[in-house]
Amino acid sequence: MKTNILSKFFAEFLGTAVLVLMGCGSAVIAGPNGTTGVGLLGIAFAFGLSVVAMAYAIGHISGCHINPAITIGMVIVGRMKTGEGIIYIIAQIAGAITGAGLLLLIASGKEGYSIVANGLGQNGYGLSSPGHYSLQAGFIAEAIFTFIFLLVVFGATSTKNIYGSFAGIAIGLSLVLIHIVGIPVTGVSVNPARSIGPALLSGATAIDQLWLFIVAPIAGSVFCAITWRYIFAED
Repeated sequence: MKTNILSKFFAEFLGTAVLVLMGCGSAVIAGPNGTTGVGLLGIAFAFGLSVVAMAYAIGHISGCHINPAITIGMVIVGRMKTGEGIIYIIAQIAGAITGAGLLLLIASGKEGYSIVANGLGQNGYGLSSPGHYSLQAGFIAEAIFTFIFLLVVFGATSTKNIYGSFAGIAIGLSLVLIHIVGIPVTGVSVNPARSIGPALLSGATAIDQLWLFIVAPIAGSVFCAITWRYIFAED
């Protein structure tokens, strides 16, 4: 049975909301300054496991992009139409904002929580970078990490990949790997929607720096899609 576009919209909306709530939530609620202190490795796995969980929950409905960079890449390589891609991106951004809103509601339930001091897991560079990395370092990291992430996505979901049933695991673990290396640099975006949600609610510097976490992942996505289409093309 063919899945209708409304089902795909809500699947992408829900999947992205879960990614932001659980991924960013691991940093805000259970991170180094949280109750359980899962640390950098725990945060990295929270993002990756969110993708794995959603891949098997909604993958059969929408493909589980939950990331505008992936959707843009899929349009470029010819795996989806532009109109459908736009609907996906709208759903992803709406889902990310909803996920960030839910996280704020939960985090605010703890006495002493301040969105200014504790944030919502937003991305940043310079003084807003976890490791105080520069704008240039942040841009290069986000573009390259997105390229690597999309390369895994294209390969894992290829019709010629005999291990296709494990695509969700491969994609999720690649995101874990990227976070282990990239969290100190920018907090890791590689997903414009994931950055937009927390930034809009956090305001101030997060919004001022948001452009990088939209432009760099899209640049990495476009470069990877072109590379895949003209160098690793399936046809």
